[in-house]
Formats: sequence, structure tokens, C-alpha cells
Amino acid sequence: SRALQGCEGALLVVDATQGVEAQTLANLYLAVESDLEIIPVVNKIDLPAAMPEDVAEEVENIIGIPAEEVIPISAKMGTNIEQVLEAVVKHVPPPAIDIEAPFRALVFDSHYDSYKGVIAYVRVFEGTLDKRQWVQMMSNDVTAEPIEIGIFAPAMKAVDKLSAGEVGYVATGLKTVQECRVGDTITLRDRPADQPLPGYQAVKPMVFAGFFPTEGEDYALLKEALERLQLNDASLVFEPETSTALNFGFRCGFLGLFHMEIIQERLEREYDLDLVATAPSVRYEIKMASSGEEQIIDSPAMLPDEGQLDEIREPWMHVQIFTPDEYYGVVMDLVIKRRGEFVGQEYPAPGRVVLKFDIPLAEIIIDFYDKLKSGTRGYASMDYEAIGYRASDLVKLEVLVNRVVVDALAMIVHKDHAYHRGQKLVTALRKKIPRQMFEVPIQAATGKRVISRATVKAMRKDVTAKCYGGDISRKRKLLEKQKKGKKRMKMIGTVEVPQEAFMAVLQLNDD
Repeated sequence: SRALQGCEGALLVVDATQGVEAQTLANLYLAVESDLEIIPVVNKIDLPAAMPEDVAEEVENIIGIPAEEVIPISAKMGTNIEQVLEAVVKHVPPPAIDIEAPFRALVFDSHYDSYKGVIAYVRVFEGTLDKRQWVQMMSNDVTAEPIEIGIFAPAMKAVDKLSAGEVGYVATGLKTVQECRVGDTITLRDRPADQPLPGYQAVKPMVFAGFFPTEGEDYALLKEALERLQLNDASLVFEPETSTALNFGFRCGFLGLFHMEIIQERLEREYDLDLVATAPSVRYEIKMASSGEEQIIDSPAMLPDEGQLDEIREPWMHVQIFTPDEYYGVVMDLVIKRRGEFVGQEYPAPGRVVLKFDIPLAEIIIDFYDKLKSGTRGYASMDYEAIGYRASDLVKLEVLVNRVVVDALAMIVHKDHAYHRGQKLVTALRKKIPRQMFEVPIQAATGKRVISRATVKAMRKDVTAKCYGGDISRKRKLLEKQKKGKKRMKMIGTVEVPQEAFMAVLQLNDD
């Protein structure tokens, strides 16, 4: 949305083989809200499965632009590209220019450069900026003298002045991306603007997970790697965390599950780290029963006992699922199983339906998208946005291995699903935890109540092997002696939970 605010028009590019998808609709609505001129284009017409006429009719049904005005192109072959450029010149209006007003520019992207610091990509709305004038960020009042200003042609090209209506970059020399956030407004220090440009919102992480190095000595390397990634990614947040099972690590916040996977992959590939990631969780709001105080927690281990809580609120999302109508029942069944609430539906084109639901974020962050794709043979697509917090009947599900709580395996679940999830988790862990010389109980508990249990049997020596016949009391005496030894060993024995056990949480099947 921040990039759309820096534009006067937008190309709506639709795949000729796939048609309109959920992301297409979501971005189209954002462009319409920003009052942009829309130029519809159907791409990949060179493919054998292309249906440009049908897709053009879909576009007409959705946005009302006649199908004849939809431009069929092949970016790969260069077909009809001239028509697109002509349409941009003809339909997209020039930017409104006010050079005399105080300088205001919208930061729509940024990256960190080792020599020039944070380089902000900007769209200038008002005024002019000379290369030696000091600038100021309007959200946090940070000031800087630009090292370089320039335009994209298409590579970076230094210039002496940026004026209203231009898109360019400002090399600020700042050392952290947090000081120059995307969506912020840049103005002049000596002649600041009165109001920032609309639309700035600080990015809030939605999904949280713990990252722990498998080798304790890699903790410092993990910290350095996260700090380097944060230079280019202001939406990544992290803080130190300790776990009895996994020792020292970091609690990291991400925009979504895909963002988390990218960060984890980069840490493992670029920095050669071997990591254990705990199951992703979301941020909850809790209200204390005694004081009425409200707190925000992002780790299940931080949730107080049930008796101290008045209510727990969880984040809910508004989800739009775009699918062929033959998979209507499959999608409906999947969402209702995840505590979703049906809101409405639309038929934007023949044979296609948009289903709208409200659903808790915790239910869609692990494997919802995979199930949606497999259930609809890859045809469904999904888009979602946050709609706030709602109170729910939630409990903390804890896992005890050999009667010791493993905090990294704790999760917050709905009370109705606690027994089902606990049973599946205990069954999965039983297969992952290796046998010991003593019996290892694995328990799932909510509050003080154990709701499921499985036992990893002890490795046993056949102590009666030397007894050939004879009285049964002799065998019983040997077995009792072995039993006492196992009991004594259990009192002092510890169980190391393997990495695969933490991954078992991610692979729980809700079917």
C-alpha cells in the first residue's frame, strides 16, 4: 500500500492460464482505494493453456473495464509491449507538482549499504532537495546530511537536486534501518513540513518463534547474524530467550510464516548455522483477574496460571479465499474445522467464488495454506488482513517429559481442542524420544490436570535368562530387584529431548 501511494497509475497483470486470484483482488482493491488509474493486462498468452478471452471477461466482471480494452501480452516474447507503453502514456495522469511548498518525500523502500548507510527510496510529493541540505525523518525526528541523492535510470544515478514528482533515492548515512522506516516522510531539517504524508504505520510482527543454536557456542554467531539481517529488514524483531530444554536463544517476531521461513533459511545458508526453531505462535492479550491489568505475551511459556486470568484475547484475521466453485465444500469444511466464521461470498466470474471468513491467526500460521492448496488441487488462493483481538476460551497446553515441563513445547490452544491436540502431540513425541534405561512418561497437561499420557518403555535386560525351571519365586525375586534398580535410576535420570521432537509440533495433523 505504501508503494501505491507513490504512484498515479498501476498495471493489473493477470496470468492467462490462472485467471484472477485472491492476491490480484486484494492488490486491485488497494489500488482503487488509492485512486489510481488501472490498466488491465493479460500476460503469458504464448502458453498452450492460455485463455486470454476468458480471463479478459473475468477482469471485465470484476472492475468493469470492457474486455476489448484488456491488453493481451507475452512479456517473454515481447508481444504487444508497445501497446502497454502507449496505454501508460495515454491514461496515467502526470504527478501534481508544488515546488514552492516545504519538501516532503515518502519512503517506499530502503536497504542498508556498508559505505553509504541506509539508502531510502523516495517519491517526492512537494518541494525540492539539494544534495547538501540536511533532512529529517518526521516519525522520530532523526536528522542526517545526505551522502548522495539520485534517481533510477534504471541503475542508481547521482544528481544534484530532487524535485516534486520525481522518484529517486537518498543515501542518508544512518546506521540502522529502524531510523529510516518504510512509510515514513522525509522533510528538510531547516524548513520542516507541518504534517507527514498519510499512511505511515509502524510494522507490527504477527508471528513469533524461538530460534536456538544446536551448539551452545554458536549463540554469539546467531546474535551477530540476526543483527546483520535486521539492517536490511526493519520488520524483524528479536530478544534473548532462555529455555530449560534448548538453553540460550532468541525470541523472534515476523510478519508471517513465509517471512519466518525466509529468515530461517538465510540464517542456515548464509551464516552456516544449525538451528532449532520452536513452533510458531501469535501475540495474545491477557487481562489479569486481580488487578484488571492488561498485558501482551508472545510466548506460551509466559502465560500465567488460569486462576490469575480474567480473559485471553487472540488476534483474528479476515480471510478471502478465491477458488473454483466445485471446491466450495472442501474450503468450507477446512475453515470451520479451524474455528472459522463464515462472513459472505461473491461470484466475480462464472465458475469462480470468493469465500469470506473470520478466523483466528493461530489456526492459519502452521499448515492451513498447505491444506488449502492440496484440498483444491492448487487452484485456490488466499489473502488475509488483521481485524483485531477477540476474547476466546483458551488454555495453555504443557508437555511434561519424565515429569519435567518442557517449556519450548508449550502451546496455547482452544479448550475444546486441548484433549485432541494433547493426545496427538504425546503420541508423536513417544515415537521421537529414544528409550532410556528407565521408563519415561510423556504427559500433556492443562493447568493442574493431565489430559493425555504415553510411556516410553525402559530398555530391559532379561534377568531370568539363567533360571532354567525351578521355583517361580526365584524369578519373581530377580524381577523385583530389577524393578527397584529401575525406580532408583528414574529418580536421578534425565531425558534429553531430541530436535525431531520440536518439529513434531509443526507436523500435527488435525484431520
